[in-house]
Amino acid sequence: MNTSEPVQQAEQILAPVFANIDRQVKHHLKRILTAYREHRVGPHHFAGVSGYGHDDLGRQVIDEVFAQIVGAEAAVVRIQFVSGTHAIACALYGILRPGDELLAVAGHPYDTLEEVIGLRGSGQGSLRELGVSYQELDLTPEGQVDWHALASSVTERTRMVTIQRSCGYSWRSSLSIAEIEKIVHLVKQQNPDTVCFVDNCYGEFVEAQEPTAVGADLMAGSLMKNPGGTIVPTGGYLAGRADLVEAAACRLTAPGIGSSGGATLDQNRLLLQGLFLAPQMVAEAMKGNHLAGYVFRELGYRVNPAPEAPRRDVIQAIELGSAAKLQAFCRALQAWSPIGSYLDPIPAAMPGYESDLVMAGGSFIDGSTSELSADGPLREPYIVFLQGGTHWTHVALALEAVVAAIGPA
Repeated sequence: MNTSEPVQQAEQILAPVFANIDRQVKHHLKRILTAYREHRVGPHHFAGVSGYGHDDLGRQVIDEVFAQIVGAEAAVVRIQFVSGTHAIACALYGILRPGDELLAVAGHPYDTLEEVIGLRGSGQGSLRELGVSYQELDLTPEGQVDWHALASSVTERTRMVTIQRSCGYSWRSSLSIAEIEKIVHLVKQQNPDTVCFVDNCYGEFVEAQEPTAVGADLMAGSLMKNPGGTIVPTGGYLAGRADLVEAAACRLTAPGIGSSGGATLDQNRLLLQGLFLAPQMVAEAMKGNHLAGYVFRELGYRVNPAPEAPRRDVIQAIELGSAAKLQAFCRALQAWSPIGSYLDPIPAAMPGYESDLVMAGGSFIDGSTSELSADGPLREPYIVFLQGGTHWTHVALALEAVVAAIGPA
């Protein structure tokens, strides 16, 4: 088999899809440029401060433009967030108190949140250990939100509903903005005081709006994913209702300090430039997703989402069916990474994950899944999750190598 042929065929068929994605970039970029112009972003905002981080004009303007772009009252964009999971944990610990209930409405949460909630592990101060109860709505057999169950699941004790936008390591459709808006509406009908929180990782700039623009009270994500534009070296964000953002920021720093602390250490220029580049980088990743979905479906593999389906995040799941193929997939992709192409990905334990993982991605920033990467837990049915790509042509080259390595289903 000519291993480049399936990829080239997909490129031709998907040309109209790629053109539509490019038009969406223009929409997002206009919103970003409007915010930068209205807040008079200039070179003086590039300078950062050290120490406590008091009176940082750049940090202040970044928070303001980010909030405007995502349709939120306030935002906290900080390099002190270690990851998206850290930002999410700050949101949970900042809002929830002993006796409160946390309700997950889109099935089981991502692996790294299990120990935060208290579903596994002990002795580290999980929400469960602090007296926060947890409930979870299973997805339907088709992998969709159980709307019937959701309509009667929120009580007066339900302080927060958590909505995971991305599929994570599960075989379900990631949530659309319209579905998130419907979830918020159903929750508020039952208890207007319940906080609707969205794990927005992998979803920024994929659709025309963000969750906070359609009623979500609070959301969090990683700057090493979509909104960092592949150049921000670390960090995360919180955005939403001003009082909730500040409460969550107090878990990042301390009560009384909240969002007023945190040195930016001369990273403001990268934060602003990364946000400016983000729509284009997300668009390239989306094109790569479509490409991978088409190629592997044609080779007989199950893929999620389908190649012609609208994107809801920048993750393409491919069911490979064997541990050997999962490792071969990651090995081939690693060989076409710009950094560490000589490395051989092997299964290993990762902090926060229950199963051993196989991970590939020679990225310039460690953990930057906006750059091309692939990973998956070493468990049946051996699904690989392909993410990112600074240009779809890089994805295409890597896919040719993967097809040669694993062949058809």
